Amino acid sequence: MRLVLLGPPGAGKGTQSKNLAKRVALVHISTGDILRQNVANQTKLGMEAKDYMNKGELVPDGLVSQMLLDRIKHPDAKNGYILDGYPRNVSQAETLDKELPGKEKINLVVYLETSEAVIIQRLSGRRVCSKCGALFHMQNMPPKKENTCDACGEALYQRPDDKEATIKNRIQVYNKEAQELIGYYSKQNKLHRINADLDAGVVLNKIVQLVEEYNDPAKV
Repeated sequence: MRLVLLGPPGAGKGTQSKNLAKRVALVHISTGDILRQNVANQTKLGMEAKDYMNKGELVPDGLVSQMLLDRIKHPDAKNGYILDGYPRNVSQAETLDKELPGKEKINLVVYLETSEAVIIQRLSGRRVCSKCGALFHMQNMPPKKENTCDACGEALYQRPDDKEATIKNRIQVYNKEAQELIGYYSKQNKLHRINADLDAGVVLNKIVQLVEEYNDPAKV
């Protein structure tokens, strides 16, 4: 099983990918993790990517795709994986289709549909420890003491990306880019939509059901 999770910032792709990987015994592959690992290990691709990142520029599709293709060749991904953060656009999707052999092409694409109000609530409520990096949420997982990290006692802060105006802009940018990608996978009859405004456990169960139905059509 080779599955892609799509969705705007705040849709819960990272959380769902990690939990799904445990439920269905697949490897969770995150584009962000791959970038950080390549930069940390000072690989050739990582050093090229770092030049763009240091300038505040997006890492080109070609570089990201090559890192991703190298990662899915690892033995742990042989029996399947969940892609989180890739592909981000049709160009990357086309690269996957071109480079992956017939039996290793993407099987399912799940789009986590999320309303703007829910995204803003999820992201704007996040707070980060200024010292140890621990994460909190003002509604879902608040600190015991206001604006203070439970782990080390240092002050919490809100990242610039989590401010409401920035979140709305990120949603607009994502939606503009994602519509073409959604259409691309819809034409291949691989796209399935799930309401990600629902409780995280409910969303996970719906994704697991899709995977099980794909692996065993008799369950449909």
